[in-house]
Order: sequence, then C-alpha cells, then structure tokens
Amino acid sequence: MDYSYRKQSQGRQLLIILIGVLVSLLAVGEALAGGQDRPDNREVFVLEAARTTDEITIDGLLDEGAWMETAVTESFINQWPVDSGRAALQTEVRILYNAEFLYISARCYDGGKSVIQSLRRDTRFWGSDGFSVAIDPVNERTNGFLFAVNAGGAQSEALLPMNGGQNAWSWDTKWYSEVSRHADYWTVEMAIPFKSLRYEDGVQEWGINFIRNDMQNNYYSTWAPVPLQFGAVDLGYNGRLRLAGTPDKSRRNVVLIPYVTGQRSRNHADGEPVDNSADVGLDAKVAITSSLNLDLTVNPDFSNVDVDQQQTNLTRFSLFFPERRNFFLENSDLFSSFGIWNVRPFFSRRIGLYDGAPVPVRFGVRLTGNVTNDIRVGILDMQTGAVDGQLAQNYAVASVSKRIFKRSSIGGMLVNRQAFADGEMQEGDFNRVAGLEFRYLSEDGRMSGNIKYHTSATADKFDQNSFLSSTVNYRNRNIETGFQYSHVGENFIADVGFVPRLNNYDPVRDTTVRIGYESYNPWFIYNFRPQSSVFNMHGPRTWGVLTRNPDGSFNELNWNFNYAFQFQNTAFMRAGYRLQEVALPFAIDFISDSEPLPAARYSFGSWSVAYNSDGRKAFAWRGEVAYGQFYNGTRLFTNAQLSYRRQPWGNISLRYVMNRIEFPGAYGSTTLHLLGPTIDIAFNNRLFWTSFLQYNTQAENFNINSRLQWRYKPMSDLFIVYSDNYATEGFNVKNRGIVFKLTYWLNV
Repeated sequence: MDYSYRKQSQGRQLLIILIGVLVSLLAVGEALAGGQDRPDNREVFVLEAARTTDEITIDGLLDEGAWMETAVTESFINQWPVDSGRAALQTEVRILYNAEFLYISARCYDGGKSVIQSLRRDTRFWGSDGFSVAIDPVNERTNGFLFAVNAGGAQSEALLPMNGGQNAWSWDTKWYSEVSRHADYWTVEMAIPFKSLRYEDGVQEWGINFIRNDMQNNYYSTWAPVPLQFGAVDLGYNGRLRLAGTPDKSRRNVVLIPYVTGQRSRNHADGEPVDNSADVGLDAKVAITSSLNLDLTVNPDFSNVDVDQQQTNLTRFSLFFPERRNFFLENSDLFSSFGIWNVRPFFSRRIGLYDGAPVPVRFGVRLTGNVTNDIRVGILDMQTGAVDGQLAQNYAVASVSKRIFKRSSIGGMLVNRQAFADGEMQEGDFNRVAGLEFRYLSEDGRMSGNIKYHTSATADKFDQNSFLSSTVNYRNRNIETGFQYSHVGENFIADVGFVPRLNNYDPVRDTTVRIGYESYNPWFIYNFRPQSSVFNMHGPRTWGVLTRNPDGSFNELNWNFNYAFQFQNTAFMRAGYRLQEVALPFAIDFISDSEPLPAARYSFGSWSVAYNSDGRKAFAWRGEVAYGQFYNGTRLFTNAQLSYRRQPWGNISLRYVMNRIEFPGAYGSTTLHLLGPTIDIAFNNRLFWTSFLQYNTQAENFNINSRLQWRYKPMSDLFIVYSDNYATEGFNVKNRGIVFKLTYWLNV
C-alpha cells in the first residue's frame, strides 16, 4: 500500500510539473514576444480630459459650455454579438475634471425607446439600456472600477477584480449621476469623486473604456474595441484617458458611517419572551494614500444584507453561498482569488457564523490597495465574541500580489484563526493556512494558467496537509478549452475556508470523516457564430470532473454533454446529458425516516432541457426539466420561473423547484418543493421595497423577508426589515422580528 501511494504521489507531482512547465513556457514566450502581436488600444484610443473651473451641475442636461469645449469620443464599435463595424446606435462621451471630481457625460442615441429592467440600485444593469465606464487608475489591466447608469437613472457600481473574476456588485461608494430623456436619445452626467477611486499620485494617464447597452437590438458596443469572447469590461483592452494635468495630490480623507438599530424579535420555537434591543456601531474609511485604503468597523450590523436564495441540496457536500456584506468586498479579490472554484483557503462567510447561527463581530480592520504600481497588499483582522459552543475567535488574513509581465502575477497568502478565552490566547486551538500562487494571463487574454500550492497547520501537526493545483485555459472567438488538476490532502484543514468535498458524513457513526482526493477537470466549448436572423451563436459544450482517492482508487465521475443556442432576441436554450458514477464511502440518507442508501458504487445518467424566453418582454419565463436515474432510483427535476416587469418600477417573479425522488423498497420516495415569490418595487431611484417568500420542504421552513430602503441622502439609508419563519407542517411560528436601521455617510 505504501509503495502504491508513493507511485500515485509521484504521478501527481509529475503532472503538476508538466502543467507548470507549460504555463511557465507560455509566460516566457509572452515576455520574449513583448506582446507585439496586436495593437495596444491604449496607443490607438486616447481621450483627452480637460480641467475645468466651471461649475458642473449634475442634472443630465449637458447645458454647460465646458462640455462643448472638450474632446469627444470617436464612433463606438460593436462588441457583442459581433465585434466589428460601427454600432447602429451611437454614443458620444466627454470627460472633464477639477480638484474634486472626474466628470463624465454621454449622449446615448436610441430612437426614443429604451428597456429599463429596474430603478433599483445594482440591479439587472446588463439587461437594461445603459451606459458604463470601466476605469483602471493604476494601469494594472487587472483591477479597476465600473460605474454604470441605466436609462432610468438607476446607479450601479462594481469592482473589476484580478484575472477575470466576478464583478463585486455589492460594493458601494459615493458618486453622483442624473439622466435626461430627449426625443431620440438620452443623456447622462456622472460626477465621480477622486477620493472614491484608488489611483497613483502623479500619474495623469489612466486606462478607460466605455460600454453601451443597446437592448432594443440586443447589442453591446464599446469605445475601445474588445473581442467578443471577452467581457466588455475586460481591462486588458482599455483605451487611455489623458488628463490635462496631474490630478491634485490626494488629501487624507476620512469617511465615517455610523449606524443605529432598534430590534423587536421573539423566538417562538423555544418559548422565549419578546426581545427588545437597540445598538450602535461605526464603519470608517481612511485613505492612507490615493491607492491604499484602511477600513474599520466596530460592532458591525448586517441585518440589511439581502437574504440568500435557498437551494435544494441533493449532493453529499455543503453548498456555496456568495459573500454579500459590504465590509468584505472592496479589493476582495486579494483574498478570494486564492485557491480554485471548489477549494478556497479563505471564505469570509466563515466569519460571524457558527453552526449556521450569527456570532457577534466585535471589530474589524482591513488595509487593502496598492503600495507600488505593481504590488497590492491585503490585511484583514476580525474579532468575534463567544457564543454557546464556540470561544471568541480572532481571524487574521494577509496577502500580497506582485504583477509580472503585462497581466500576470505572483501572490502569497497567510490565514490564521486563533481562539481566545477571557482575553487569553488558547495555544492549542488554532488553524493556519499559507499559500503561494503564480497566475498567468496573456496580454491578449486568450491564454491563462496558474500553479498553486497551499499548506495548513493545526496543533495536531498532521501530515498530508497540502493543497496543490495547476490549470491551463485557452479561448478564441470560437473555442474555449482547458484542464485543471488539483490535489487535496486529507488533513488540509481550512477552518476559514471552503473545501466541501474533503468532509464526508458517516451516518452510522454520526461523524464526519476527512478523505483526501485528487481531481481532473477538462472542458471544451465550441461556438458557431452564423450570419443568421435567428441565432447569435450555438454549439456544443462538454466538461467533467474525475475524482480519485489518495491511493488512486475511484471516487466519483461527473460528466456533462450539452448543446446550447443563443437567440438574437436574447432567448436561450440548451439540451444535454449528464453521466455520474459515485463510489459512496459511507451510507447516505437522502430521505428522512427511510433506510439510507448503502455504501456501494452507483452509475446513473439523466437528460435535461432548459429554455429562457426573451428577457426584454414584460412577461418572461425560464424553465428546466431533467429526468433520469439517481443512484439506484430515479429523479424528476423541474425548475420554473415566471416574471412580470412593469417598466420601469416593478418586478414580480415566482420561482418553483421540484425534485421527485423514487428509490426502490425501503429506501423510500419523496417530493421536495421549493417555492419562492419575489416582489421588487422601486418607487423611484431612492425608495425601494423588496419582499422574498421562500417555502422549502427540505429545510422544513417557510420564510418571509421584507425590506424597505429609503436612501434619504447619497449613501445614507433608512432600512426597515421584517422577517418571519414558520414550520412547513402546521405553519407554526418559529421566530419573527422587525429591525430598524439608520446609517449616515459623513465625509470628514
């Protein structure tokens, strides 16, 4: 057995070395080539911004003379679904600035018609007619800011993180905008405070691009061209903004965001009396430099954060829910980009939760940003209080990332969880994870790859405590293909991370057993892009994950074959087959009060079809049906959503998910229902009401969450949040409560 394990280990090491050599060769090749295979947008697309002493009133009218005296962009170019030719509906952009603000104006021609999905902030921007600006003030081509306004005036802002990560739409900052409707066009004015950006002092040229959403024709266009296989906000294809002079040296600025809450709640399930409470807290933002920011929080409150959309879990492992708390989001890629999609050494949602219940967070400190033009740092420290079953905890995270070549980086991270009792550090109660990563991204974005190694430490001093992974990926106009290999040791313990597959539940012994694994994950996508009045694109997609145990024995195979169609009217359709094979290490209980499925090897497959209708219509719907084998039984899955939009202020939707599982004999059968109506009303750009109703028979819970938000001043809000939970049987009340929260944004 030892010899077999050594052979498997040597094979893994050889595979990692081969992939690593390939990634390194690609990086060296780019360095030697010097990126001369394509023209640099920053050399071709240059926009001059004039400094103004005129007063600019943000009203969307563009009636100040200074706007007519500054340079205007050239014609916008189509970006999707084709990336050539002038856009049918053009956009004109101008930029001014003064000591405090970067002013941006846009005239968006649309023939007098527009699609507005919502007036609510940070909601459904890409499905509305809109205008946005992607800014890279540090000229890294990997990180930046997105400021966006739809044709109804609803603001959205996001962080553009490293190497193509997901936009952090939950990030908020203070800026100003207004729109104005005209006969055949609409106009927008933006005023972005320099202190809301992170930029290098003394640098007067920034990366910039402008994106226009034309939903009447289902087209997106940009000022500086971006190939259609990339997102329009890809910072590697930005043009250049040239300021007439260096922006004023950033003055030390401080933002204080105090809050006060009042709460009335009762836990009916445990027979507790009514609890009336009030609390205060404070968030602060301190600009250490123009590109380095310090965030502080004391007694933070997250009662106003959107609730998670519930899911039915028919896997053996925990589900992933994204971070929504604003304190953790700015420059969050400095922490969240480490690891891979299903192995994360740091997952901020572990902070402030224990066994699914909230834990009081006493204070937090976070320092993030650039210390030089090509070095970014992130330092986070959070202290939580003690609750029944868990001591007080301190969570410390430090990361550094250095840019190399044009868009690649080398990074390191250290995560530490330390328990405290009565203010004393508990020496044997800690967990640490350290990691190094090389991330490669070619200048044109077509080739990417990485090599990652992490190790964990506990008081038990386990071996087999490492995680390593390597990835290569290639994409062009028609093809995206790649391969990822990863290995997780059985003692790679990341208390503040997310490594769900490592932990396997044994119902016989009522315990969780760690089982290390290695996985092989290839994928291939081909897109036909026909000159058709029906399709924008269509093509096959296939991907899979083969998982093996540390000794090389089989663990699990999950393989998917799909064919997808993207219609010109925004509709989408796919059909496919999914093959699964699982070697259960322990019995598993999918149905309560029935005999668990025994530990054995199961092979099963299912067919599925899904369709999304034209999302621009007032009535829209989406649905998916899948049927096939499920372990030694069958499963029928349906997922349907019907939506009605009353433009521009109202969205009402009804989501229904059903799983019908039938096992033979004593293994039982059941039908699981998940019903979720949502009402989202934006009375205007400052007053919003959102209600979620979620009926989940798997969780045996019916939840109501209703939130009224009044933005009475920029970035200052009043929230009224009502929540109610019932049992699905008998509809007995579990708990209910109402929270009033008032926040105020104060610039010092």
